[in-house]
Amino acid sequence: MNWKNKVLILLAVLLVLGGAFVSYDASHAQEQQQTIQPSPTVSPTPEIENDDEPIKIDTEVVNVLFTAQDKNRRLLTDLKQSDIKLIEDGQPQEIIAFGRQVDLPLSLAILIDTSASQERTLPEEKSAAKSFVESFVRPSKDEVAIISFTGDSTLEQGMTNNVARLQRAIDRVQFVPPSGYVGGGVVVGTPPISGTNQTVQGSTAIWDAIWITSDEVLRLSPEKTRRAIILLTDGVNTYGRKKLDDAVQAALKSEAVIYSIGIGDNFYDGVDEGALKKISERTGGRAFFPRDEAELRRAFTQIQIEMRSQYLIAYEPINQKRDGSYRKIEIQLTNPALAKQKVSLTHRQGYFAKSDNKK
Repeated sequence: MNWKNKVLILLAVLLVLGGAFVSYDASHAQEQQQTIQPSPTVSPTPEIENDDEPIKIDTEVVNVLFTAQDKNRRLLTDLKQSDIKLIEDGQPQEIIAFGRQVDLPLSLAILIDTSASQERTLPEEKSAAKSFVESFVRPSKDEVAIISFTGDSTLEQGMTNNVARLQRAIDRVQFVPPSGYVGGGVVVGTPPISGTNQTVQGSTAIWDAIWITSDEVLRLSPEKTRRAIILLTDGVNTYGRKKLDDAVQAALKSEAVIYSIGIGDNFYDGVDEGALKKISERTGGRAFFPRDEAELRRAFTQIQIEMRSQYLIAYEPINQKRDGSYRKIEIQLTNPALAKQKVSLTHRQGYFAKSDNKK
């Protein structure tokens, strides 16, 4: 074979190989076009301008319930927003909602002192409490818990709207005398060496009972409900870890109003009216001091009327710091005519702000 033929053969081979490569590139490109889709167009993320004004993610709204009464203790039911102003820590606040509340659901705890000072009055207290429960509870709206206490607190009945269960729980409440008790506050004999139970049984821990009820019973109530405590005691605290201020703070944190019914036996130094007035007024409630069973029943009736005849104010505090601090509240009359009539406004005296501190 001469050199010319060899050249022709070589050229033919190169042409064949070149066609194969072109075919492969075309098919490969077509395959890539089928499998790789073009990316969707993404709009550029807008830039956020730095602003000195913080963005409000969440604001705290405070609700305050109050009652208005004239000098004869008659409830006023026709107040207008323009008749009052609200001040927090000395600063006037803008009210965003105002109205009379007569139909809100209620969560109520009845605390019954069963210490020796209540030995003679307990039957009347139980009878009045049972009548109150029967007339008070609306099964579709309200719930009540029954707690008895001496040095310890006993949950006789958790929150329920079942009137029969509540009345049975009140029936179970009884004075259990400490060992050696012979009546009239007299204990005979020598207490046992481990006398802790003896001490607890014969004592009265009022502030502990309020603290436990506020923190462990009322705190679990639904959000949109009014919370209240009816406290039946002589107000003489003789035992416990908590102080009156601790009880007030616990009630305020659970947004519970305390209505005190001061009842006891004069043989046991009577009733501490000052302590009961203080704990009631600081939480927005009122204290009653009945002298007999008829007045005791009227006190229960008045409490029921007041709880169903309250005004509700809502406002966003100027101070939006979530620092858990205590904020003082004051509602003042702006209507001169009402001030001249000596109208009094009853409400809680403050609240604790929410806190971002998780500890």
